[in-house]
Amino acid sequence: QVQLVESGGGLVQAGDSLRLSCAASGRTFRPYAMGWFRQAPGKEREFVATISWSGGVTSSAPSVKGRFTISRDNAKNTVYLQMNSLKPEDTAVYSCAASTVVPGTPRLVSQYNYWGQGTQVTVSS
Repeated sequence: QVQLVESGGGLVQAGDSLRLSCAASGRTFRPYAMGWFRQAPGKEREFVATISWSGGVTSSAPSVKGRFTISRDNAKNTVYLQMNSLKPEDTAVYSCAASTVVPGTPRLVSQYNYWGQGTQVTVSS
């Protein structure tokens, strides 16, 4: 069984930075990819960024490109999301996810089969 635990959320001001972490546990954890999604109140969960576990290939949403960077530490089974130049519209619950079923850099919620509980990020103006 795979468990994903996020940390690093909080309340910041516009223009600040935050780094989210997602630690995975599981005896045979070998995902194809890990990703970050977010869900704002009243909105659907949306893709933020993903990284392939073996090659480190990344893909991110246009709304965060140039501001957010996804990275991973395979030895620690941890994925990170460095968020710079935060905006109020980045406010959401951020969840990490792992895909053991779709190779590459999947971007759809349905392509991930393990999810963390989420961490709140609030950006004030």
